[in-house]
Amino acid sequence: MANPTEAMAHAPPGGFLRRYVFSTDHKVIGIQYYLLALFSVFLGMALSALMRYHLVYPGAKQHLFQVLWPNGAPDGIMTPELYLSLMTMHGTIMVFFVLTTAPQSGFGNYFLPLQIGAPDMAFPVLNMLSLWTTLLSFVVLCSAFFVDGGAPLGGWTAYPPLSATGAIAGPGMGSGMNLWVISIALFCVASLMGAINFLTTILEMRAKGMSLMRMPLTCWGWFVTAVISLFAFAVLLTAGILLLLDRLGGTSFFLPAGLVINDRILNNSGGSPLLWQHLFWFFGHPEVYIAILPGMGLVSTVLSVFSRKPVFGYKAMAYAMMAIALLGFLVWGHHMFISGMSPYSAIAFSVLTLAIGVPSAIKTFNWLATIWGGQLRLTTAMLFALGFVSVFVSGGLTGLFLGQPALDLYFHDTYFVVGHFHMIMGVASIFGIFAATFYWFPKVTGRMMSESLGKIHFYCTFLGVYAIFIPMHFAGIAGNPRRYADFTQFDFLKDLTGVHKFITHAALFTAIIQVLFLWNLFYNWRKGAKAPANPWNATTLEWALPSPPPAHNFGISPPLVKRGPYDYSLPGESKDFLMQHEGDEE
Repeated sequence: MANPTEAMAHAPPGGFLRRYVFSTDHKVIGIQYYLLALFSVFLGMALSALMRYHLVYPGAKQHLFQVLWPNGAPDGIMTPELYLSLMTMHGTIMVFFVLTTAPQSGFGNYFLPLQIGAPDMAFPVLNMLSLWTTLLSFVVLCSAFFVDGGAPLGGWTAYPPLSATGAIAGPGMGSGMNLWVISIALFCVASLMGAINFLTTILEMRAKGMSLMRMPLTCWGWFVTAVISLFAFAVLLTAGILLLLDRLGGTSFFLPAGLVINDRILNNSGGSPLLWQHLFWFFGHPEVYIAILPGMGLVSTVLSVFSRKPVFGYKAMAYAMMAIALLGFLVWGHHMFISGMSPYSAIAFSVLTLAIGVPSAIKTFNWLATIWGGQLRLTTAMLFALGFVSVFVSGGLTGLFLGQPALDLYFHDTYFVVGHFHMIMGVASIFGIFAATFYWFPKVTGRMMSESLGKIHFYCTFLGVYAIFIPMHFAGIAGNPRRYADFTQFDFLKDLTGVHKFITHAALFTAIIQVLFLWNLFYNWRKGAKAPANPWNATTLEWALPSPPPAHNFGISPPLVKRGPYDYSLPGESKDFLMQHEGDEE
């Protein structure tokens, strides 16, 4: 069990390395995670921009391609193998090092102790080790670009048998694939350490009066995400070890007997490629909620703050998160409708898939009820929170189609799926990250970001992502296959050339606009206007501290929590909000 006194009393950082590099301060670690995710998202966007360019100009020669990948782009023309390796690395970087890292490890590490009145995370040293293991995982992954054969081309799902056979399967499937598996295993270890830390901190280190049902919904998001991570990453770690044993140890967990690759019969005793799919998607679908649940909690808070109303149905929102976590582990089979599973199993997974829409709908309607009749303040954080609700609903509705086995048989390998999961998992989570950045920037830095630049950034990004991913759904309906490097070989896809050019131009525009966000972030980190103590008139405990917060948060006098997290517009009060430690205890 964690010792709160130990966490409270750990020595303040001394020199530069202990303060900013090998720090055990949860606030510094949160910023380090955020910066890692920020670097990762721009690397991931760069890879997607190269892919989009190649899709619409497949025969165009680019000297840059030849310089970066002499073997993958002879004469400056990207090969299909290079395209698939870029797709693999783009998906892996975005899913693990952006959508998993920023919302949970970044914002969660920084703000969870502040919001529950704790001096630090329960295990500060373990927290630091988790960060550096994550960074090591990222370095190992990126090193796959530089080994013989390059990065793997099996997609972020790494389906066997090709991912389990070694270099015989193609470029990048030798050393590059080994590095990919090792990287994912390291990331799983880091995530498990983080999950243990989050759970212990929430269960053991809340301030007096901070019951579970008085926690902000952001804390509920991090708590439920930690529970999911504890089970999901344990399964992925096991699957990764088995895959590595197949590749290097001569085992046959995922390799069927009599497998023939490139006219060579492999000597395997007989395993099952479908076993990997079951293990991977048992992690893979909960991963969607690992990425989105912290954003749900943050959006609930932001909508309440800038509507000046309590969150509608607070307990229902918390219970809905728990229901999403439970059901999230029961629906993995809807990713495998085309694997040849029994129709009876498909029906069961389909029903459960539709059932998980119920708690998601509860959250959506409660968000709408929260802002209904409120005194809306359309700050940049509020706009991104509203944008989150919009893209979450848009992406979720298309999931209803993919939850039907008969429809999924057609849509599964098309751009309909690409548009769907980018909306529901990628864009929604990114909008949550943006909302959190603008909302908590004054607390982290003591300064304000530019609202004018923020609103320009929001409107351009909001229009851009819809211009990118909605046309992908229509391309999927037309039968446009995904994971193809060149569509020009197919007569039935020639009419979609204009659609893909539109998508590519929208993607490049949206990517360029993100430079505006970078400027707004880093310029105002040092030069921004000084922030008031509580610029949003919010109620949660982090706003009771100076900005930036002191080294030991609340020190030896943790706050006494007297009320819930969303007491706005209370009748008979002199101001329209009461913070959690103010007034008489409820």
